Amino acid sequence: MAAGSRLFLSLFLQLLSLLFLFNPTNAQGLKVGFYEKTCPKVELIVKNVAADTMSKAPSLAGALLRMFFHDCFVRGCDGSILLDSPTNQSEKDAFPNLSLRGYQIIDRAKAAIEKECPGVVSCSDILALIARDVVAARNGPSWEVETGRRDGNVSIITDAFQNLPGPGFNISQLITRFQQKGLSVKDLAVLSAGHTLGVSHCFSFSNRLYNFTGKGINNDADPTLDPNYVAKLKVKCKPADNTTIVEMDPGSFSTFDNDYYKLVTKRRGLFQSDAALLDNAETKAYVELHATQKESFFQDFGVSMLKMGRIGVLTGTQGEIRKVCSKVN
Repeated sequence: MAAGSRLFLSLFLQLLSLLFLFNPTNAQGLKVGFYEKTCPKVELIVKNVAADTMSKAPSLAGALLRMFFHDCFVRGCDGSILLDSPTNQSEKDAFPNLSLRGYQIIDRAKAAIEKECPGVVSCSDILALIARDVVAARNGPSWEVETGRRDGNVSIITDAFQNLPGPGFNISQLITRFQQKGLSVKDLAVLSAGHTLGVSHCFSFSNRLYNFTGKGINNDADPTLDPNYVAKLKVKCKPADNTTIVEMDPGSFSTFDNDYYKLVTKRRGLFQSDAALLDNAETKAYVELHATQKESFFQDFGVSMLKMGRIGVLTGTQGEIRKVCSKVN
């Protein structure tokens, strides 16, 4: 073979290698329409379950979106959040996950899909699809979901504590945790707006209302929280209140919109992790811009959800396709 031909072949092979490495669909085995031939109605089935759920229990939109987030950040998007443990030692038993709701919705979708095409569609893919569909059903964006994930068979309570970002995280902790998962500072600013949907228990933020400095003094609230908002929250949330829930985005907690950013700019983000977005130049700029620009935020949200859905996925012969989402085969 002539030297020129060998050089061309070498360069061509290197180019193919680079294209493979930097194409997340090829690299991870995910693609849009993975079940096109093996279960063509899967997305319609999930969409119908999501629509029915939203017509009856719209507050579950935030819960199901959060469930996907919590699944992906712990062991990757492998459905491990769905697994039960006879000794209460699975991810769902960890304190940050005790307030998750909507497992029965995933089970409903799985049961309907199993009737249509048994043993084909993973629970992790169902969770990814339903997260998209509940957002769209609450006037939010829609996006094409890559599928082809397989289900993990390990779920450990301590993994949740070690991997989930907490509501009390500062901006450095948030950026580090997101970067550990391959997500950018922009993704942090975008995905935080998932808090536009849903509710939270008082105990998740009560430290911002009472004894914030730990000195036991009166009127010791987080100074980064609007004092008028503090007063309103104190009416609902008394000290040591472990049961009351409040809307994370008051007035539109069941509608996906950009009101979250408006609240953060007014120092009315419910969690310290919300307020922290104003402590970094990039996240602050994103928050302030998208307090008035919904369309570009909607586009960004779909992109960031797609990226998050690629974290640590199992594909090919890895893992399994569970028959029931709450237990391994």
